[in-house]
Amino acid sequence: MKKIKTLVSLSEIIKKAKEQKKIIVFTNGCFDLFHYGHLISLVEAGKHGDILIVGINSDSSIKKLKGNGRPVFSQKERAGIVCGLRCVDYCVVFNESTPAKVIKTLKPDIIAKGADYKKEDVVGYDFVEKYGGKIVLLPLVKGISTSEIIKKIKNEDIENN
Repeated sequence: MKKIKTLVSLSEIIKKAKEQKKIIVFTNGCFDLFHYGHLISLVEAGKHGDILIVGINSDSSIKKLKGNGRPVFSQKERAGIVCGLRCVDYCVVFNESTPAKVIKTLKPDIIAKGADYKKEDVVGYDFVEKYGGKIVLLPLVKGISTSEIIKKIKNEDIENN
């Protein structure tokens, strides 16, 4: 997909966009088992600027964060799903456990994360605020999470066998 970029190519695109005074919004996540909560979060994030960049954890970083059996879908599939959304302009896959390197490279105007975070706990918070950027906390869709969906599927499998 044309929206999936390397960090190097994306930094050049963002440099030009900033010259045009575009507001750059960044958000990130695993996006494993994409669900309605993810959709609402990305749509809301996109409303805060001109360009929405989504950082996606690589398969290896998810395995380190979530354990064996995750991710359910590959980084290529997850990036493809996210990039299929009209509200998403670009996507970058990162191998580290956090998007700190991506944030320091791209210097977004806004980092958008779910309201389950405190502003001070968002990766890149102090760095972004030093140059005048800000953190936006997005409303959550209650009762929806990938972990809960996986638990529900596992329990239904057990009950049906």
